[in-house]
Amino acid sequence: MTDRTADPVLVEIVEGTLASVETEVETAIARTARSPMIRDAHDFRAGIHDARLRKLTGRSYSALVQPVVRDFPIETMRPGDVFFHNDVYLSEGGIGHLPDLCVTVPVFHEGEVVAFVQAFGHHDDIGGAVPGSMPSHARSAFEEGLMVPPIRLWDEGVPNRAALTIMTRNSRMPDSLAGDLDAECSACLMGARRLGELFGRYGREAVEACFDAIISKTTETFRRELLAKIPEGVHVWEDYAEHDGVDEPRLHTQRITLTVDHSADTPLTIDFTGTSAQAKGPINHAGDYAGGVFLKKWLAPILRNLADTPERMAELDVNEGVVPLIEMVFPEKGTLLTPIFPAPTNARTFVILRLLGVLAGVLAKATGGRMPADQETIRYTGVYGESDDGPYLMREVLGGGSGGRWYADGEDTIHVVPDSRNIPAEFAEARWPFRVERLGLAVDSGGPGEFRGGLGYDKHIRMLRDASFMSIADRSILSCWGVNGGRAGRPFQVTVDGVEMEGLVDDFPVRAGQVIRIRTTGGGGWGSPYDRPAERVADDVRDGKVSFEGARDDYGVVLTGTRDDVVVDAEATARLRERLREAPPAAFFDRGPGYPRLSGGLPHAEVDIV
Repeated sequence: MTDRTADPVLVEIVEGTLASVETEVETAIARTARSPMIRDAHDFRAGIHDARLRKLTGRSYSALVQPVVRDFPIETMRPGDVFFHNDVYLSEGGIGHLPDLCVTVPVFHEGEVVAFVQAFGHHDDIGGAVPGSMPSHARSAFEEGLMVPPIRLWDEGVPNRAALTIMTRNSRMPDSLAGDLDAECSACLMGARRLGELFGRYGREAVEACFDAIISKTTETFRRELLAKIPEGVHVWEDYAEHDGVDEPRLHTQRITLTVDHSADTPLTIDFTGTSAQAKGPINHAGDYAGGVFLKKWLAPILRNLADTPERMAELDVNEGVVPLIEMVFPEKGTLLTPIFPAPTNARTFVILRLLGVLAGVLAKATGGRMPADQETIRYTGVYGESDDGPYLMREVLGGGSGGRWYADGEDTIHVVPDSRNIPAEFAEARWPFRVERLGLAVDSGGPGEFRGGLGYDKHIRMLRDASFMSIADRSILSCWGVNGGRAGRPFQVTVDGVEMEGLVDDFPVRAGQVIRIRTTGGGGWGSPYDRPAERVADDVRDGKVSFEGARDDYGVVLTGTRDDVVVDAEATARLRERLREAPPAAFFDRGPGYPRLSGGLPHAEVDIV
């Protein structure tokens, strides 16, 4: 940090301006993009970085500027330049799989680069072995699509037509890809102009002093309010991806050893030693670049759960200020987090999402349960085939239920990407040859607990023409675990006319008239379900979130009447709960019934697995 002192009033103005510009960039992209994945599902985000490559905004995560500056030094950049990349291994860990395309625009003041605006989103198709560029059985990155290292896509305001032609030629959806790139480039250029105005109004020195203050505030707030709540010591937890698309289902370990030392300049050490070997299939994540700076910012939002109140939690941004607080120790090359090129990575969500849960789990152990139960809130499903208008691809990123918390139930059908959502049924039916016959909550999917896990989606699609079904989903065998006596939620499941699908599917044939039924994961529960007030269970039944059978079997609550007129049988409930409480107490973590289904039974591990 520098010795510059920032005016506290100006800090508030600059911080608000950054948030406003970030929102304006995302709004412009959403309004002008062409693909359903960007425009309708909102699977993208924007970010603002300073000239020292530090992320300044904290509403969402973004990729990194490091790979752009590595290949195009700042002094060679000019106004109107737009840089582009999607190469996983040349992105310094900022890009996870090839459909994630990243656009970066430098901000200029008096002829010098003072900041960067970036857009980073998941696009429909960038080539590769299957529509959507996510082949679930890929053994090599070369099967996954077109790899583009950092390039200058616009040169002083002039688009590189040759590069754009190469990219669109490799895509099965060239028009939507071209439209999305136009939208992202234009939005980032607009954001760069807005930030340039900020520097012009207050001057570079004053604005950069505010940048320092914003980042320093995050560092000190996290250290004082959040990290102080974690007891010193060494804490270990691990969790698993259940399959990689190539080998038979087996457990692929992600382990965190968390060392907490409040007297150290870097109080948290996250050691990934013990993580499984690089998978043959596409679940690897290249996270060990640039000191793991992307993973630091990816995992840090979990720490916000340690805030005193939910309201305070929502106020805390995650920007570059979290980076000095965390040291990461990676295992040798050749693991799930340190794959060797050209290991495939398109389903790397299995690993990076599980790491969020592993960090939450190790913190739950360290703090006696003051963390949410587990969740799995992203998976890709879709269909592709021929319509009257030619080839089509419908791919959707459906969320699931979040984990119950020590103060509240989990949220239903949320997505790990901010503002993301399902594709509206009316839009889907107007564009593609199928009907959405149901889109609702998956009853009983949330893990039972004093605070119930959030529910997943229950979606039924009836095909009007023959097509192919695709899925990239984990937690189809293992459940989201419960905490502190809470029970596991229900796993992901897809059936086609009653035939259960695997979580990783590229091209399962679906005939006209058949129904695809999708049930996404429910979050784990928090606390004993027998401590949930019986009337709250009755409310859940009235709301269609818990069935009469679930109330009895999972919560020990006996109900009579109908869903519209639910009545608690208090005496029968008291007797049933008394009998249920005589059983051995539930384990602190409940992982659910999925593990014995894996070949070889439960895995050996050096940490407690229950």
